[in-house]
Amino acid sequence: MRVLHTSDWHLGRSFHRVGLLSAQRTFLDHLVETVRAREVDAVLVAGDIYDRAVPPLAAVELFDEALHRLAALGVPTVMISGNHDSARRLGVGSGLMERAGIHLRTDPAGCGTPVLLDDAHGPVALYGLPYLEPAMVRDTLGARRADHAEVLRAAMERVRADLAGRPAGTRSVVLAHAFVTGGAVSDSERDITVGGVASVPASVFDGVDYAALGHLHGCQTLTERVRYSGSPLAYSFSEAGHRKSSWLVDLDGDGAVRAERVDCPVPRPLARLRGTLEELLADPAHARHEDSWVEATLTDTARPHEPMARLAKRFPHLVSLVFDPDEVAADGSASYAQRLRGRSDQEIAEDFVVHVRAGRAADAQERAALRSAIDEVRTAETAAEGAR
Repeated sequence: MRVLHTSDWHLGRSFHRVGLLSAQRTFLDHLVETVRAREVDAVLVAGDIYDRAVPPLAAVELFDEALHRLAALGVPTVMISGNHDSARRLGVGSGLMERAGIHLRTDPAGCGTPVLLDDAHGPVALYGLPYLEPAMVRDTLGARRADHAEVLRAAMERVRADLAGRPAGTRSVVLAHAFVTGGAVSDSERDITVGGVASVPASVFDGVDYAALGHLHGCQTLTERVRYSGSPLAYSFSEAGHRKSSWLVDLDGDGAVRAERVDCPVPRPLARLRGTLEELLADPAHARHEDSWVEATLTDTARPHEPMARLAKRFPHLVSLVFDPDEVAADGSASYAQRLRGRSDQEIAEDFVVHVRAGRAADAQERAALRSAIDEVRTAETAAEGAR
């Protein structure tokens, strides 16, 4: 069986206030053509179809158009909700869509109920595990604790229990939306840390033939059977070095996996440039980036006059300007943004405690209280998005 594994479409998202709907439409054209030309048997979309719980109408219309085109090809499509999606909104009408071969899996309680397909070698069970917010699904799944590893283990126990009751030789595929240990992150992924821990081990997917992952935006292989497809477009400059693609996965009669990367269309390359204003304006090496989306980091010790306007004359698609002087201020202090760069919410909160208490750090009990408060806020935000 041949499946096309993709994820993290984020329909409706913009790139530094530049609309991406046209680029997303081009990707979906490419997706449909790949399904047709490469004789794909099933399409897998591992979450974050939309960029937010209540997407703009144009994004909904584009999604609807894509579903009609895939259904017209007669190729089954299995989709799960991600942490950016409203599972309840995305799942509306899923029963009717299933009749057209579009299988939306948004309810955690259905983790152990597969979409069953057949090929010349027999049955293939495809299990959709939507994004599992620990505090909201712990009781549903009977998990021991409200953390990512435990709720995903509980979901996979349901998968393995169902698979054990299937005929011998049934092959299995799982779609999941999670941060799996070993994956490389980008700036454009929403933090899903709970209890101070965001990642789960790849071993949680032991026992299935292929795990099609979503959430991380870089295409990557954790094991031969556990892969991220990544997002089809770059959604932050941290993805400037990514090769955007989907996985074309062949599953043979014994469950062996052969995977091939299928490159996605690139609407415009990304470039991160650094130097003084005069260097960026004059350096001939930057000529190849003049048609790219550009993030320029200026290292001038004093802020130049009208840098955005001057740079835009050479780089008309300049969308981000950052100031990071090579020399620190006379008092040796770094900017607030520099001090926060790369730090988690938990670390920032603990730093604040040190600041207001004249150097006395939070103890273990206080750190746990901070972590619990951050988790409660994140859970409340997720619940509020889902209810909108």
